[in-house]
Amino acid sequence: MTGDLHCHTKLSDGSLGIEEIVIQAKKTGIDCLSITDHDTMSSISRAAILGGRHGVHTLPGVELSAWDKKRGKKAHILCYSPKKPDRLEGLCIKACEIRKACAKEMVENVMQIYPITAESVKKHATGSKSIFKQHIMHALIDYGYASEFYGALNNELFNLKTGSCIVEGEYPDVNFVIDLVHSAKGVAVLAHPVCYDSFELYEELAAKGKLDGVEAYHHTANAEQQEKIIAIAQNHNLIITGGSDFHGLYNSRPSHIGSKVTDKSNLEKLLKAISRK
Repeated sequence: MTGDLHCHTKLSDGSLGIEEIVIQAKKTGIDCLSITDHDTMSSISRAAILGGRHGVHTLPGVELSAWDKKRGKKAHILCYSPKKPDRLEGLCIKACEIRKACAKEMVENVMQIYPITAESVKKHATGSKSIFKQHIMHALIDYGYASEFYGALNNELFNLKTGSCIVEGEYPDVNFVIDLVHSAKGVAVLAHPVCYDSFELYEELAAKGKLDGVEAYHHTANAEQQEKIIAIAQNHNLIITGGSDFHGLYNSRPSHIGSKVTDKSNLEKLLKAISRK
């Protein structure tokens, strides 16, 4: 039994719909799938229906945007199977509002350099709860200013440290987000610690007993980093998860559904943790 516990659809910054992802999970032999769109739980009921139809167990999920105030960095918390999801609605709405404000400013910045329109960006964000950098890059590709999503132009415009058009907002405090996940009777997992260089935060949260788990099997972690993540997890008795972080056309690198997974032992631990909530 294996699970891909990190996938994105058109509801956030993925290029495929819910049904396409469920069918692909079935084809690749995934037993348990979690769609974890950014700051929205809109996929949950539809995914459950389609999962039942196609023989894939779906685990309700959401990837919540948070802020590590001590280090001034973004962090992501994966929340699984919240029994009181309404308690997370306000948090999701706030995060989407922050992202929309940042996106509006980024689109304006890009339009000062490249003669594209806001409408050309919005076209690619149809169905999404927000506008993401990938949607802006898609418009730039449409008009011939780039031929790839993560090449030189993306780096020039949207590199987190040096990008000329990047705008980053401060999301709710990570401790508050985790507390809210637990208040909603969900399981809190720190997503991809390597992605935002969150090792200090990870060790701090683990030592405080704030986390239920950590995502160790992710394409951003090399073998050495993965070993470090797992060692800390084992020291604090955390669930160790994995997922493809699938975005389809908008993947930052090749990463198909099932390319990274949660093994049977940890999947069982996760399901037990959910049942205890």
